[in-house]
Amino acid sequence: MVNLPLLVNTLYYSLIHFTHDSLPSNFNGISTQISPNPTDEDAGVLPAYSTMDLVDKNKDPDGDDPWNLPDLQETGMKWSEIDTKGKVMRVLTSIAKFFLMVGFLYMFVCSLDVLSSAFQLVGGKAAGDIFQDNEVLSNPVAGLVIGVLVTVLVQSSSTSSSIVVSMVSSGLLEVQSAVPVIMGANIGTSVTNTIVAMMQAGDRNEFRRAFAGATVHDFFNWLSVLVLLPLEAITGVLYKLTKVVIDSFDIQGGDNAPDLLNVITDPLTNSIIELDKSVINGIATGDPAAMNKSLIKIWCKTEKITVSSHIFAYSDLPDLAVGLILLAVSLLILCSCLILIVKLLNSMLKGQVAVVIKKVLNTDFPFPFGWVTGYIAIMVGAGMTFIVQSSSVFTSAITPLVGIGVISLERAYPLTLGSNIGTTTTAILAAMASPGEKLANSLQIALCHFFFNIAGILLWYPFPFTRVPIRLARALGNRTAKYRWFAALYLLLCFFLLPLAILGLSMAGWQVLVGVAVPIVILAVFVMVVNLMQTHCPRYLPSVLRTWDFLPRPLHSMAPLDRVVTSGMGFCEFNKNIILLKTHDMSVVNHAYSAWWQSTTI
Repeated sequence: MVNLPLLVNTLYYSLIHFTHDSLPSNFNGISTQISPNPTDEDAGVLPAYSTMDLVDKNKDPDGDDPWNLPDLQETGMKWSEIDTKGKVMRVLTSIAKFFLMVGFLYMFVCSLDVLSSAFQLVGGKAAGDIFQDNEVLSNPVAGLVIGVLVTVLVQSSSTSSSIVVSMVSSGLLEVQSAVPVIMGANIGTSVTNTIVAMMQAGDRNEFRRAFAGATVHDFFNWLSVLVLLPLEAITGVLYKLTKVVIDSFDIQGGDNAPDLLNVITDPLTNSIIELDKSVINGIATGDPAAMNKSLIKIWCKTEKITVSSHIFAYSDLPDLAVGLILLAVSLLILCSCLILIVKLLNSMLKGQVAVVIKKVLNTDFPFPFGWVTGYIAIMVGAGMTFIVQSSSVFTSAITPLVGIGVISLERAYPLTLGSNIGTTTTAILAAMASPGEKLANSLQIALCHFFFNIAGILLWYPFPFTRVPIRLARALGNRTAKYRWFAALYLLLCFFLLPLAILGLSMAGWQVLVGVAVPIVILAVFVMVVNLMQTHCPRYLPSVLRTWDFLPRPLHSMAPLDRVVTSGMGFCEFNKNIILLKTHDMSVVNHAYSAWWQSTTI
């Protein structure tokens, strides 16, 4: 049963409670610590003034706020206290750490590429089958969730977008019907960095920041869809705008999108696995020959036919088995590289080095140009994503930096928005490589993706009070820091269960979808209104509605569910403690057992 009042409470505190006086203790924002007469000792890292500082200006600067960027203090000896041999060793160690960092980052990016291939082997043909039902795709809501599910299955918005472009080019799908699918692909691509954030669950505050830094992307995409999908369904604004752009220019076909980062990563990833992505496109476009083909590439046809030499080129294993093997191996490498990257960053970013880096990344330009900083960050995010040609790679790379406190959540937000724009530019270049008769439709879909993200930025970034995704991500970060299992539930709910439920209701007919969705929306609005009145004017409410205590506790608190989830782990912890005691005094054992039992039943 979905805990709707608790979910709406979380959203409510994120959206409505803007000041410190009205925020609960677990919804504190980032404070700005500025001394009235700053000295060199007071000079610290200042978060971006153009964001939450305007919201939390009344916050106590001396409060212990988990959202504050941590001071990464130098734990070793000072440079002046080290002899010549020690200085040489420290320099050599720093150089070695740098090259190790580059190596682990390279392996991290390659593991993301292999992970995408693994997901395509496991679910690629199913994704192609989903796209075959054009009648379902004509429903905007169904098209949206299909875009989400397919992108999650293939772990690549570029792949799902290319399938849509192929279907539009071949006449199987109208441009207007493809727009919601592109919106869904935009949502599905954010699942990767959410998975990456879960690797930092060991430290609560790191996990709080990392998960918020990852899910700010999710909230931006979902909120943009909530506004723009109905607008597009009613007015067709994105379709009409891109149609005007296409008709206004004599656009000629160009070259394929340039290979930048792929030039470095392809030699390793292609030695592990190569996929024939035209198979998924063939299934989606109804090619019967593609159904019996394997996704694993054996022959590479360019100007001459060459033989693929990757590990699985001549294995007798089916696609599913190879996909599961690669999925397990790539996840293991991904997690290992991420843990090692975080460890190295924690050891390298200490003392003055950390202060300088955090100042450069998180401080705004001087007044009156502070507002420009965020837009420059958007351009940096777009440029970096264009270089690596993957928004998943870029956002997954900055997520651990947010976790350890090098990048603030306020700075990660515009970088993420820029990444959303950057991932559309490669699609535009790829569309321009289409043949003349297919160029217009291919380019129009790519431009719909581009203008969708531009419209989202105009909705959720220009002014501090419009940066709702930051507040929602903070609220979710606080929730997952307290109940770490909730991160897995969120991932499962937002990217699998909720899209599948909406897809099922959509396929049953719009009457069923409306009949189920409307009562839920009405209930959610009612809960938000009651929350608002409970805070600001409780005297106008009936006494029973002044708190949610009249409901069963599982409907307004996660504590009961948390006890159920953690009781098994708590019993394991109790057994471990008994073993560590190594005592024959049963009174001590009984006391320990009683304490454990009370902690799980209170």
